[in-house]
Amino acid sequence: MSDTGMYITLLVVAIALTFLVGRLLVTAGEPFLQEVFQDTKVTRSVNLLLSVLFHLITLGVLAIISVIDIAGGQAPLQNFVVKLGVVLLVLGVAYGVSMLVLIRVRERRRVDQVSEQVQERLAERSAPAPRPAPEERIGTRPVIPKQP
Repeated sequence: MSDTGMYITLLVVAIALTFLVGRLLVTAGEPFLQEVFQDTKVTRSVNLLLSVLFHLITLGVLAIISVIDIAGGQAPLQNFVVKLGVVLLVLGVAYGVSMLVLIRVRERRRVDQVSEQVQERLAERSAPAPRPAPEERIGTRPVIPKQP
């Protein structure tokens, strides 16, 4: 296979793998985002934005990798295999970072929810007892007996 053929094959394989991993990220990330935002529209919107970000960064890095001679002048097939290995590593790192971000977002949301619950309980405990309505109040004036 010629150098051009291997270059095109590398691009096709890298792009296909990028979109496959991106789709997997969208599918796997949706439950995390749904738990965080608890709104389907917001979840889908954020998921789409994260997906676009993943694809732009990954495809940009892959485009740079495709033109760099990583294998140091070795045979074209070896150069292809080395670049494909780098593509897979980049995709793995990008996927891992994306999942870590989703996990951190979910953990922060959980911490915020627990903090809110604790604050509510503390407020309930420190709140003064409810006062009776004015007509229910016991008189506090001294009782003076009437003189005959």
